[in-house]
Parts: sequence; C-alpha cells; structure tokens
Amino acid sequence: MERKNNDDRPIIGISHGDINGINYEIIIKVLEDKRIYELYNCVLYGSSKALTHYQTSLGLQPISFQSSKRLEQLSLNSLNLIQINDNEIKIDTGKSTEMAGKMAYEALRKSVSDLSKGDLDALVTAPIDKSNIQSDEFKFAGHTDYLAAVFQTKDYLMFLVSNNLRVGVVTGHIPISKVAETITTELIMSRLMVMHKSLKIDFGIRNPRIAVLGLNPHASDSGLIGNEEEKKILPAIEKAQRDKMLVYGPYPADGFFASDAFQKFDGILAMYHDQGLIPFKSFSFKDGVNFTAGLPVVRTSPDHGVAFDIAGKNKASEDSLRQAIYLAAEIVHNRKEHEFYSKNPLKTKSTQDSGKDEDISSLLEQLPDSPIGLSI
Repeated sequence: MERKNNDDRPIIGISHGDINGINYEIIIKVLEDKRIYELYNCVLYGSSKALTHYQTSLGLQPISFQSSKRLEQLSLNSLNLIQINDNEIKIDTGKSTEMAGKMAYEALRKSVSDLSKGDLDALVTAPIDKSNIQSDEFKFAGHTDYLAAVFQTKDYLMFLVSNNLRVGVVTGHIPISKVAETITTELIMSRLMVMHKSLKIDFGIRNPRIAVLGLNPHASDSGLIGNEEEKKILPAIEKAQRDKMLVYGPYPADGFFASDAFQKFDGILAMYHDQGLIPFKSFSFKDGVNFTAGLPVVRTSPDHGVAFDIAGKNKASEDSLRQAIYLAAEIVHNRKEHEFYSKNPLKTKSTQDSGKDEDISSLLEQLPDSPIGLSI
C-alpha cells in the first residue's frame, strides 16, 4: 500500500460491524468532523450503500469518501472506503439478520488481512451481533477470541480502558457457572503478565500498580465463603511480587470500587466479565474503550454493543468510538516510542556489521573531554 507525500499519520482501519445497529450512525458522527483527517488516515471497511442510506435516513452531514475494493493508495483529507462486496444489501434497522452477520464477518476478515500485512497501523472494530455472525468461518464468542486465533496469540487480555480506569478480566465470555473451575493460578498469572507489559509499553507507565480482585463475596472472608482466594488467586499475586511486579490483593470487589480505592492503581484485574465490566461501564460508559492487550497488532473497539433498540433513531453517542480511534493511535505511538528507546544506543555501525557489542569502556574512551571538566 502506497502512502502519499511521505504522510506519517497513522492509518486507522474501521470494520463496520452490524449494518442494522447504530454502527453507521456513530461512524458518520465521528468522521463528519474533518479535523480528524488532520490526525489520522481513516479507512472504513464496509458498504457505500449502507453509508449513504444512514446519512440520508438520519439526516446526518454527508461524508466525502473515496471508494475502492482494496487498499492500494490513500486519499488525503477524506474517508477511504473499502467496498467489501458489490452485492445488493437489505438494511433492516434494529433487527438481527443473516445478511448483516455475513457482511460483518466479511468486513472483519478483509480489515484483519490488511492489518496483518501492515497496511493498517491499527484496527477499530465496530460492534457485531455475536449470534448472527456465527458461521463455519467464525465460531468465536467475539472479536477478542477471533483476533487471538488469527494472530496465534495464547496470552491475551480483554482490557477495558478510559481516562481514569483500566480493567482486565481473567475469564471473558463464558457462563458464570464455569468461572470458578476455569480460573487457575497459571491463568491469573498469564493475565497479570499481559496487563503489566501492556501498561508499560502501550500506556507508557514505568512501574504500573495492579490490583487483583477476589472471586467470592468479601474475597472469601478468610476462607468462610470459598477457598479460591487462598488456593488460586493469592499464589499468583505472590508469584508476581517475587517477579518484582507491583501487584496487590485480592480485594473484595464491592468495597474496592465503593471506596474509590481503584483510583490508586494503574490497572485492575477482575476474575470474570461482569465483575469488571459493571463497575467499568458505571464509571466510564460514554468514553470507555475495549482494547485487546497482548496481540502483536493494535485493536480497539467501542465499549458498547449494536444497540438495536435505538438504531435508526439518531440517539446514539459516538463518544466511545471516537475514544477508540484516539486510543488506537496513542498505542501505536507508544509502541513505536518504546521500540525506539529499547534499541541499544551504544551500537555503532561496525558493531552492527560484526554482530558483536563493543566493550562499553572502549566506547567511553571515544567520547570528547567534557567542556566543563566533568569526569565520566
């Protein structure tokens, strides 16, 4: 894919998700502000027919876009729309349909393909209907598990992020009846390591502080209400501490959030979906973002669903999608910055050619004397 004029703005892909929900409404509301193109190259994987339909039916500001079937050259200062197919489409606003599921998967498949080739710097996934997207090609509980499978990532984390709160979950989209048996010390440790690394690299926090929640009410009250805290959670916390990670807990979830203790931590690890997402959405529903930590690529998503109940009514807020785009670009920047500063600054050209590191003392001898008489 060719960039014009050495354009270094990040290329942010957006997969359109379900065409019958609020997705096109929020996409249009975000992208109608032309200032966004001063910061990012935006690429929508979707349908020009759906885009035009919602612009007209909702009375929204028309968006200027360049349409093509593949990402070969970016159009500056306007939306780039990758047409996922030429088929006739039927939009049934507010309804779950088989066609919408197929179109959601096709947009996801094409955008992930370009992401994997490096043609996109990051991908923002608009919400899907997890029931109608199911097929022989997509047998996953959601975007997170699909992306982990595509990029062959074993250790990953559903990470909910806002300006003042970051919450990850040990178990994601599984029945509550299976949570206790699924949680293991090894799984908790895996999630902690992903969160710790992400906080450092993706968010630029040098020594992140992480809180771990208990599973049972009152974090088991010293074993009176279950033993998962003692047998599974505490051993993971102690292992993390031995590895020099600033990890604390387990904390009772209700008191932890009620007392504002969460504000003292850079990240919070909950044991299951609703334990983490209910307080997160209570505090950060409008600007919350779902980020998949641990992937070799950057993927974010708005922290809400397809919202069939308000689809087509011009009532949806675009704030979460806008924040998902901002966060994706910020993480791209932070990863590049980390990579730059992680390189060995003492390697010379001759060192790189030989593949060996020069002795630091010999490099110091090459430095000029300090002009103010300081010794090194």
